[in-house]
Amino acid sequence: MTDVVHSDELLRRIQRARACAVQEERRWRDRRDTLGATDPDAAREAAVRVLTYEAVLRVLDEILAPGRHAERG
Repeated sequence: MTDVVHSDELLRRIQRARACAVQEERRWRDRRDTLGATDPDAAREAAVRVLTYEAVLRVLDEILAPGRHAERG
C-alpha cells in the first residue's frame, strides 16, 4: 500500500533530513580533527564520511532551493 504524502509534509521531511545531515557532518568533522594526529586511519575514515555528508547536503540543498548554489568545478 502506498501512502500519499502532501508537498508540505515532504518539504518538512527533507528539511529534517538536511538538519540531521548537518549535525552528522559536524560530528564527523570534529572526529576527523580530533583523531588527525593520534589515529590516522580513523581520521581518514572520518574525512570520507565528512565528504559523504557534504554531498548529501548539496543534493538536499538543490532539492530545497534549485539553482541557488553554483556548481563546484
